[in-house]
Amino acid sequence: MTQNGSIRVEIYDQAYSLRGIDPEYLKKLAEYVDGKMRAVADQTATVDSLRLAVLAALNIADEYQMLKRHFDAVCAEINQRTGKMAGALDEVLVEGKPQEKRRAV
Repeated sequence: MTQNGSIRVEIYDQAYSLRGIDPEYLKKLAEYVDGKMRAVADQTATVDSLRLAVLAALNIADEYQMLKRHFDAVCAEINQRTGKMAGALDEVLVEGKPQEKRRAV
């Protein structure tokens, strides 16, 4: 950590100064990006760091979209189950309530 509150990280052998509320979190993010770039570099013949960064970003975006779809599906299932449970609870509460006697008109 430097005096101005920034931290120094390395991503694919390039140094960056980053600032944020949680330096440890920033380090983890930088390590993740660095790992993605190195994984892409191992799988491709390119040595251009800009191309590697774009390919790594596409991989990260793909991971994000897959997780988002999974999250959305889980949320939809939870909402569906919650709705069914609320309906069942309403039925039980209505059945358990004493019926008011209607007055003849």
